[in-house]
Amino acid sequence: MRNRFDRQLADLNRQLIDMGELCEIAIAQATSALKNGDEEAAKDVILSDARIDQMERDIEHLCLKLLLQQQPVAKDLRMVSAALKMITDMERIGDQAADIAEIVKSADTSLVRGFPQILEMSQKTTEMVADSIKAFVERDLSLAGGVRAKDDMVDERFMQLRKGLIEFILHADESDAQKAIDLIMIGKYLERIGDHATNISEWVEYSITGVHDGPFDTKPV
Repeated sequence: MRNRFDRQLADLNRQLIDMGELCEIAIAQATSALKNGDEEAAKDVILSDARIDQMERDIEHLCLKLLLQQQPVAKDLRMVSAALKMITDMERIGDQAADIAEIVKSADTSLVRGFPQILEMSQKTTEMVADSIKAFVERDLSLAGGVRAKDDMVDERFMQLRKGLIEFILHADESDAQKAIDLIMIGKYLERIGDHATNISEWVEYSITGVHDGPFDTKPV
């Protein structure tokens, strides 16, 4: 029975890695579409979002099967419970990458070249997603904790971006002001992706320690 459970947990880890990689690719494609004004790349991001949604359903099904059939306890229960929470955040990361792609498809994003904070935010959020998933698979508390430090950097870049764009809007015509507003929205989506990656890292810590250092605290179990 335990051998079967271990195989199912290994399958869960593989599927989480695959879903995380899809999220990383979606962010990278959204950034490429933004940087180059590439509508085809933007369409690929939207297709990736549908695949991420399907992976969320598949992993949720596996987790529920593990809970019902294996009735795990202690750290095994925490791992499965954390995975259920993590896939919700990953699904939202896919949504926000698709939101960026939709802006690229419908708006003029040429101003992005003048605001390098956006590309820096994209790079950091991609790293955060990769690190949070790797931390879960390798049971690495240090790697999970490092995600928070990168989130602070993403938040700082967003504040710089927003300040710069607001100053730009004050001296821009209506057309350029709208372009700047679209970039603020894109920056906000990237900032939210960073928040979701941080959420994932916090659930990783919970799966290892039994303590969730997020919006609520959980006593060790």
